[in-house]
Amino acid sequence: MPEATTHRSIARRTPAELLRLEPSGIDELLDHLEANVPVHAGLVDLPAAPRKEAIVFGDTHGDWWTTVAIAGRFLADPEARCLVGLGDYIDRAPDDCGEGSVANALYLLGLAADFPDRVFLLEGNHEAVRRIPALPHDLPEEVDQLWGPDPERYARLLGLLERGPLAALSPSGAYLAHAGFPRRGSAATWRRAFDTPTDETLLEVLWADCAAARVRHGIAPAFDADDLEAFFDRSGARLFLRGHDPDLTGRAVFGDRCLTLHSSRIYERYGGVLAARLPLSRTIRSSADVAVEHVETEGQSFALD
Repeated sequence: MPEATTHRSIARRTPAELLRLEPSGIDELLDHLEANVPVHAGLVDLPAAPRKEAIVFGDTHGDWWTTVAIAGRFLADPEARCLVGLGDYIDRAPDDCGEGSVANALYLLGLAADFPDRVFLLEGNHEAVRRIPALPHDLPEEVDQLWGPDPERYARLLGLLERGPLAALSPSGAYLAHAGFPRRGSAATWRRAFDTPTDETLLEVLWADCAAARVRHGIAPAFDADDLEAFFDRSGARLFLRGHDPDLTGRAVFGDRCLTLHSSRIYERYGGVLAARLPLSRTIRSSADVAVEHVETEGQSFALD
Protein backbone atom coordinates (compact mmCIF):
# COMPACT_ATOMS: atom_id res chain seq x y z
CA MET A 1 0.00 0.00 0.00
CA PRO A 2 1.43 3.46 -0.85
CA GLU A 3 2.70 5.36 2.16
CA ALA A 4 0.31 8.28 1.63
CA THR A 5 -2.68 6.02 2.21
CA THR A 6 -1.30 3.96 5.11
CA HIS A 7 -3.01 4.63 8.45
CA ARG A 8 -0.98 7.08 10.59
CA SER A 9 1.58 7.55 7.79
CA ILE A 10 0.99 11.30 7.51
CA ALA A 11 1.97 12.04 11.10
CA ARG A 12 5.15 10.03 10.54
CA ARG A 13 6.28 12.28 7.69
CA THR A 14 8.35 15.28 8.60
CA PRO A 15 7.35 18.66 7.20
CA ALA A 16 10.58 18.66 5.19
CA GLU A 17 9.47 15.40 3.56
CA LEU A 18 6.05 16.88 2.84
CA LEU A 19 7.71 19.77 1.01
CA ARG A 20 9.44 17.30 -1.31
CA LEU A 21 6.22 15.71 -2.56
CA GLU A 22 5.67 15.64 -6.30
CA PRO A 23 2.37 16.98 -7.71
CA SER A 24 0.92 13.46 -7.85
CA GLY A 25 1.95 12.89 -4.26
CA ILE A 26 0.29 16.05 -2.99
CA ASP A 27 -2.91 15.18 -4.84
CA GLU A 28 -2.94 11.73 -3.23
CA LEU A 29 -2.25 13.28 0.15
CA LEU A 30 -5.07 15.79 -0.24
CA ASP A 31 -7.40 12.91 -1.15
CA HIS A 32 -6.38 11.11 2.04
CA LEU A 33 -6.86 14.19 4.22
CA GLU A 34 -10.24 15.03 2.73
CA ALA A 35 -11.38 11.49 3.53
CA ASN A 36 -10.09 11.53 7.12
CA VAL A 37 -9.95 15.04 8.60
CA PRO A 38 -13.22 15.58 10.50
CA VAL A 39 -15.57 18.49 9.88
CA HIS A 40 -16.18 20.04 13.29
CA ALA A 41 -19.04 22.08 14.64
CA GLY A 42 -18.30 25.72 15.35
CA LEU A 43 -17.93 25.01 19.07
CA VAL A 44 -16.51 21.72 20.38
CA ASP A 45 -16.34 20.26 23.86
CA LEU A 46 -12.93 18.79 24.57
CA PRO A 47 -13.09 15.20 25.82
CA ALA A 48 -12.82 14.37 29.48
CA ALA A 49 -11.52 11.03 30.83
CA PRO A 50 -9.38 9.27 29.81
CA ARG A 51 -7.76 12.48 28.53
CA LYS A 52 -5.95 14.15 31.42
CA GLU A 53 -4.55 17.25 29.71
CA ALA A 54 -4.55 19.23 26.49
CA ILE A 55 -1.34 20.48 24.91
CA VAL A 56 -2.36 23.95 23.70
CA PHE A 57 -0.33 26.08 21.31
CA GLY A 58 -0.82 29.54 19.89
CA ASP A 59 -0.15 31.08 16.49
CA THR A 60 2.58 29.10 14.70
CA HIS A 61 2.43 30.97 11.36
CA GLY A 62 4.29 28.36 9.35
CA ASP A 63 6.95 27.70 11.99
CA TRP A 64 6.81 23.95 11.57
CA TRP A 65 9.99 23.36 13.55
CA THR A 66 8.11 24.60 16.60
CA THR A 67 4.96 22.71 15.64
CA VAL A 68 6.88 19.42 15.52
CA ALA A 69 8.39 20.10 18.96
CA ILE A 70 4.96 20.82 20.45
CA ALA A 71 3.34 17.86 18.71
CA GLY A 72 5.99 15.66 20.31
CA ARG A 73 4.51 16.47 23.71
CA PHE A 74 1.16 15.13 22.52
CA LEU A 75 2.57 12.12 20.67
CA ALA A 76 4.49 11.05 23.78
CA ASP A 77 1.16 9.96 25.31
CA PRO A 78 -1.77 10.45 22.91
CA GLU A 79 -4.05 8.24 24.98
CA ALA A 80 -3.95 10.71 27.88
CA ARG A 81 -3.72 13.97 25.93
CA CYS A 82 -5.36 16.18 23.35
CA LEU A 83 -3.62 18.64 21.05
CA VAL A 84 -5.35 22.00 20.54
CA GLY A 85 -4.18 24.75 18.19
CA LEU A 86 -5.49 28.30 18.61
CA GLY A 87 -5.36 29.15 14.89
CA ASP A 88 -3.08 30.99 12.45
CA TYR A 89 -1.08 28.01 11.23
CA ILE A 90 -0.20 29.73 7.95
CA ASP A 91 1.43 32.91 6.58
CA ARG A 92 4.55 34.78 7.85
CA ALA A 93 6.69 31.61 7.98
CA PRO A 94 10.28 31.97 9.30
CA ASP A 95 12.99 31.85 6.64
CA ASP A 96 14.29 28.44 7.76
CA CYS A 97 10.93 26.77 7.10
CA GLY A 98 10.84 26.98 3.30
CA GLU A 99 7.22 27.05 2.18
CA GLY A 100 6.33 26.84 5.85
CA SER A 101 2.62 27.56 5.58
CA VAL A 102 2.16 24.51 3.38
CA ALA A 103 4.37 22.23 5.49
CA ASN A 104 2.85 23.36 8.78
CA ALA A 105 -0.72 22.96 7.54
CA LEU A 106 -0.15 19.52 6.01
CA TYR A 107 1.65 18.21 9.09
CA LEU A 108 -1.08 19.39 11.45
CA LEU A 109 -3.86 18.14 9.19
CA GLY A 110 -2.12 14.76 9.11
CA LEU A 111 -2.30 14.63 12.90
CA ALA A 112 -5.98 15.61 12.75
CA ALA A 113 -6.61 12.78 10.29
CA ASP A 114 -4.77 10.24 12.46
CA PHE A 115 -6.30 11.41 15.76
CA PRO A 116 -9.71 12.86 14.85
CA ASP A 117 -10.99 12.70 18.44
CA ARG A 118 -7.84 14.15 20.02
CA VAL A 119 -6.47 16.85 17.68
CA PHE A 120 -8.47 20.08 17.36
CA LEU A 121 -7.21 22.79 15.01
CA LEU A 122 -9.25 25.88 15.86
CA GLU A 123 -9.55 28.41 13.08
CA GLY A 124 -7.73 31.72 13.27
CA ASN A 125 -8.31 34.80 11.19
CA HIS A 126 -5.77 33.55 8.62
CA GLU A 127 -7.74 30.33 8.10
CA ALA A 128 -10.98 32.29 7.58
CA VAL A 129 -9.47 34.43 4.84
CA ARG A 130 -12.09 33.46 2.25
CA ARG A 131 -14.78 35.15 4.37
CA ILE A 132 -12.80 37.99 5.93
CA PRO A 133 -9.51 38.85 4.16
CA ALA A 134 -6.27 38.81 6.18
CA LEU A 135 -2.83 40.02 5.13
CA PRO A 136 -0.26 38.80 4.50
CA HIS A 137 -1.64 35.67 2.90
CA ASP A 138 1.30 33.66 1.64
CA LEU A 139 -0.35 30.25 1.28
CA PRO A 140 -1.44 30.50 -2.39
CA GLU A 141 1.99 31.69 -3.51
CA GLU A 142 3.68 28.88 -1.56
CA VAL A 143 1.44 26.26 -3.20
CA ASP A 144 2.30 27.67 -6.62
CA GLN A 145 6.04 27.66 -5.84
CA LEU A 146 5.93 24.01 -4.83
CA TRP A 147 3.65 22.48 -7.46
CA GLY A 148 3.02 25.13 -10.10
CA PRO A 149 -0.04 27.34 -10.58
CA ASP A 150 -3.09 25.35 -9.54
CA PRO A 151 -5.79 27.21 -7.61
CA GLU A 152 -7.57 23.93 -6.89
CA ARG A 153 -4.75 22.64 -4.66
CA TYR A 154 -4.75 25.88 -2.69
CA ALA A 155 -8.55 25.74 -2.34
CA ARG A 156 -8.44 22.13 -1.16
CA LEU A 157 -5.78 22.85 1.45
CA LEU A 158 -7.57 25.92 2.76
CA GLY A 159 -10.85 24.02 2.76
CA LEU A 160 -9.31 21.40 5.05
CA LEU A 161 -8.20 24.11 7.48
CA GLU A 162 -11.74 25.50 7.44
CA ARG A 163 -13.00 22.20 8.87
CA GLY A 164 -11.67 23.18 12.27
CA PRO A 165 -13.93 24.55 15.00
CA LEU A 166 -14.01 28.23 15.90
CA ALA A 167 -13.75 27.61 19.64
CA ALA A 168 -13.60 24.90 22.29
CA LEU A 169 -14.63 24.38 25.90
CA SER A 170 -12.71 22.14 28.27
CA PRO A 171 -14.42 20.05 30.97
CA SER A 172 -12.11 21.79 33.44
CA GLY A 173 -13.53 25.26 32.73
CA ALA A 174 -11.44 26.84 29.95
CA TYR A 175 -12.75 28.55 26.82
CA LEU A 176 -10.32 28.48 23.90
CA ALA A 177 -10.47 30.58 20.73
CA HIS A 178 -8.13 32.52 18.51
CA ALA A 179 -9.10 36.02 19.61
CA GLY A 180 -12.44 36.58 21.35
CA PHE A 181 -15.96 35.39 22.05
CA PRO A 182 -19.57 36.14 21.02
CA ARG A 183 -20.77 39.31 22.73
CA ARG A 184 -24.48 38.47 22.73
CA GLY A 185 -26.74 35.74 23.98
CA SER A 186 -27.80 34.39 27.35
CA ALA A 187 -26.60 31.37 29.28
CA ALA A 188 -29.17 29.37 27.34
CA THR A 189 -28.45 30.75 23.87
CA TRP A 190 -24.81 31.91 23.52
CA ARG A 191 -23.69 28.63 21.91
CA ARG A 192 -26.05 29.24 18.97
CA ALA A 193 -23.73 31.94 17.64
CA PHE A 194 -21.38 29.13 16.58
CA ASP A 195 -24.00 27.08 14.75
CA THR A 196 -24.16 29.28 11.64
CA PRO A 197 -21.70 32.07 12.42
CA THR A 198 -22.32 35.45 10.88
CA ASP A 199 -19.50 37.72 9.77
CA GLU A 200 -20.05 39.66 12.99
CA THR A 201 -19.49 36.52 15.06
CA LEU A 202 -16.37 35.69 13.06
CA LEU A 203 -15.00 39.15 13.73
CA GLU A 204 -15.68 38.79 17.44
CA VAL A 205 -14.15 35.33 17.71
CA LEU A 206 -11.27 35.57 15.21
CA TRP A 207 -10.31 39.25 15.15
CA ALA A 208 -11.15 40.86 18.52
CA ASP A 209 -8.24 42.54 20.30
CA CYS A 210 -7.75 42.33 24.04
CA ALA A 211 -7.98 45.80 25.59
CA ALA A 212 -4.74 45.10 27.47
CA ALA A 213 -2.79 44.78 24.21
CA ARG A 214 -0.54 47.64 23.20
CA VAL A 215 -0.79 46.83 19.48
CA ARG A 216 -4.26 46.79 17.97
CA HIS A 217 -5.49 45.21 14.74
CA GLY A 218 -8.51 47.49 14.82
CA ILE A 219 -10.73 45.12 12.83
CA ALA A 220 -13.18 44.32 15.64
CA PRO A 221 -13.94 46.01 18.98
CA ALA A 222 -11.54 45.13 21.78
CA PHE A 223 -12.89 43.31 24.82
CA ASP A 224 -12.11 44.40 28.38
CA ALA A 225 -12.33 42.74 31.79
CA ASP A 226 -16.05 43.50 32.15
CA ASP A 227 -16.81 42.00 28.73
CA LEU A 228 -14.91 38.86 29.62
CA GLU A 229 -16.62 38.52 32.99
CA ALA A 230 -20.02 38.83 31.31
CA PHE A 231 -19.03 36.07 28.89
CA PHE A 232 -17.89 33.86 31.76
CA ASP A 233 -21.28 34.39 33.41
CA ARG A 234 -23.03 33.22 30.23
CA SER A 235 -20.75 30.32 29.38
CA GLY A 236 -19.69 29.00 32.78
CA ALA A 237 -16.02 29.17 31.74
CA ARG A 238 -13.40 30.50 34.16
CA LEU A 239 -10.33 30.96 31.93
CA PHE A 240 -9.82 32.19 28.37
CA LEU A 241 -6.87 30.80 26.36
CA ARG A 242 -6.21 32.72 23.13
CA GLY A 243 -3.62 33.83 20.57
CA HIS A 244 -3.80 36.76 18.11
CA ASP A 245 -2.09 39.53 20.16
CA PRO A 246 1.67 38.80 20.15
CA ASP A 247 2.54 41.59 22.58
CA LEU A 248 0.51 39.79 25.27
CA THR A 249 2.43 36.53 24.86
CA GLY A 250 2.67 34.77 28.21
CA ARG A 251 0.95 37.58 30.11
CA ALA A 252 -2.11 36.71 32.17
CA VAL A 253 -4.48 39.67 32.38
CA PHE A 254 -7.93 40.47 33.78
CA GLY A 255 -7.43 38.81 37.13
CA ASP A 256 -5.25 36.04 35.64
CA ARG A 257 -8.26 34.76 33.70
CA CYS A 258 -7.12 35.61 30.16
CA LEU A 259 -3.87 34.12 28.86
CA THR A 260 -2.41 34.70 25.40
CA LEU A 261 -0.07 32.17 23.76
CA HIS A 262 2.13 32.52 20.69
CA SER A 263 4.13 29.61 19.35
CA SER A 264 6.14 31.08 16.48
CA ARG A 265 9.74 32.22 16.52
CA ILE A 266 8.82 35.28 14.45
CA TYR A 267 7.13 36.71 17.57
CA GLU A 268 9.42 35.32 20.26
CA ARG A 269 10.79 38.79 21.10
CA TYR A 270 7.49 39.57 22.82
CA GLY A 271 7.49 36.77 25.36
CA GLY A 272 9.09 33.67 23.94
CA VAL A 273 7.77 30.63 22.07
CA LEU A 274 5.13 29.13 24.34
CA ALA A 275 2.86 26.13 24.73
CA ALA A 276 0.61 25.23 27.64
CA ARG A 277 -0.59 22.13 29.44
CA LEU A 278 -4.27 22.55 30.22
CA PRO A 279 -5.69 20.11 32.80
CA LEU A 280 -8.85 18.35 31.65
CA SER A 281 -9.60 16.17 34.65
CA ARG A 282 -9.60 18.80 37.43
CA THR A 283 -11.27 22.18 37.80
CA ILE A 284 -9.25 25.25 36.92
CA ARG A 285 -9.83 28.73 38.34
CA SER A 286 -7.19 30.89 36.65
CA SER A 287 -4.04 30.80 34.56
CA ALA A 288 -2.17 29.65 37.69
CA ASP A 289 -3.69 26.21 37.09
CA VAL A 290 -2.15 25.98 33.60
CA ALA A 291 1.51 25.05 33.06
CA VAL A 292 3.11 27.35 30.46
CA GLU A 293 6.30 26.06 28.86
CA HIS A 294 8.93 27.65 26.65
CA VAL A 295 9.35 25.49 23.56
CA GLU A 296 12.87 24.26 22.87
CA THR A 297 12.98 25.94 19.44
CA GLU A 298 13.04 29.34 21.13
CA GLY A 299 16.13 31.30 20.07
CA GLN A 300 17.10 28.64 17.51
CA SER A 301 17.45 28.63 13.74
CA PHE A 302 17.57 25.52 11.62
CA ALA A 303 18.67 24.22 8.23
CA LEU A 304 16.26 22.46 5.90
CA ASP A 305 17.06 18.79 5.24
